[in-house]
Amino acid sequence: MLLSRRTLLYGLGATGVAGSALAMPRLFRTRDPRAVTSVVPVTATKDGAGVALRRAIGSQTLRMLDPFLLLDEFKSEVADDYIKGFPNHPHRGFETVTIMLKGAMEHRDSVGNRGLLGPGSVQWMTAGRGIVHSEMPKQEDGAMWGFQLWVNLPARLKMSPPRYQDEAPGSVPEVDVADARVRVLAGSIARTEGPVRGVETAPTLLDVTVPAGGTFYADEIPGGHTTIAYVAEGELTFGDRTVSAGNLAVLGPGRSVSATGAGRMLLVAAAPIGEPVSRRGPFVMNTDEEIRQAYEDYRSGKLVEG
Repeated sequence: MLLSRRTLLYGLGATGVAGSALAMPRLFRTRDPRAVTSVVPVTATKDGAGVALRRAIGSQTLRMLDPFLLLDEFKSEVADDYIKGFPNHPHRGFETVTIMLKGAMEHRDSVGNRGLLGPGSVQWMTAGRGIVHSEMPKQEDGAMWGFQLWVNLPARLKMSPPRYQDEAPGSVPEVDVADARVRVLAGSIARTEGPVRGVETAPTLLDVTVPAGGTFYADEIPGGHTTIAYVAEGELTFGDRTVSAGNLAVLGPGRSVSATGAGRMLLVAAAPIGEPVSRRGPFVMNTDEEIRQAYEDYRSGKLVEG
C-alpha cells in the first residue's frame, strides 16, 4: 500500500486506515535521527552528608561524557534519605546545575548569595575560580525530587568570577512539542527559549513529559552537541531502543531526536570542550598541578579570593 504525504506526517490510526481518530503515536518525517548508542543504568550512592542519590554520570560505569561531568537524581519521600543535605563544600573549574521538581532546597554561599529552590525552579551556577556553598533541604518530611548536573568549563574560563542564574518556576516556559509537554530550562525548542542563557557550551535543557501513546520530536539541537536523555518516569522508545526509568540513554550524532511511549525525561545537550580533564573531588581543572593548587588555595583560604 502506498502511503500519502499526509499519512507519513500524521500516522495511521489503530485500524491501519489513514486519518483514523483512534489513538496511536504520530509518525514524523525524521531527518537523520539520533540513535541510542548506549544505555547506562544508574548507580545507587550517597553524597554530601548522606543524601541518597542515583548517579547516571560520574560513576565507574560512565565517568564523564564531554562536557558532562556528573548527573545525579535525588528522589525520595523518606526524610532520612535527604534531610542532612549538602553542607558547606568548595567548587572550582566547572558549573553546577540544580533542577528541582518537588521539595525545597536552600542555597547559601561564601560570596553572600542566598536563595530558595522550590518545585519547578532551576539554578545554573558557574563556580569559576572558586566558591564555597551549601545546599540544604527546607523541609522535614515529604517528597524531595530533583537533579544535579555538572558541566565542564574550558581552560580560559576556569578562573572566571562566580556567576548565578536562579530561575523561579514562573520564568520557565512550557510548550507543546508534538504530543509532549516540554519545560524549556535552557536552549530553544519550538520557537521557545529557556531562561538560562549566556553559557559557554550553549546547552539545551528540557524537562519532557510524553503522554501514553504520544510522541516527542525535535530537530533544533545542534548536530555536534553531546546529547543524553535520562528517563525519570515510565518508559520511552528512541528508534528501536526502549529505555525504562532509572536509565540514561546516550544518543549518537544526528539532526533530530524522537521518542514515543509514556514517560518523563530530562533531555540535555551541550557542545563538547575537547580539552584534558584533571578531576579530584569538588575541583575540575586541566592538569594535576592545577588540582593541587586548588586544594592549596582552599586550605589557605584563597579559593574564593581567586
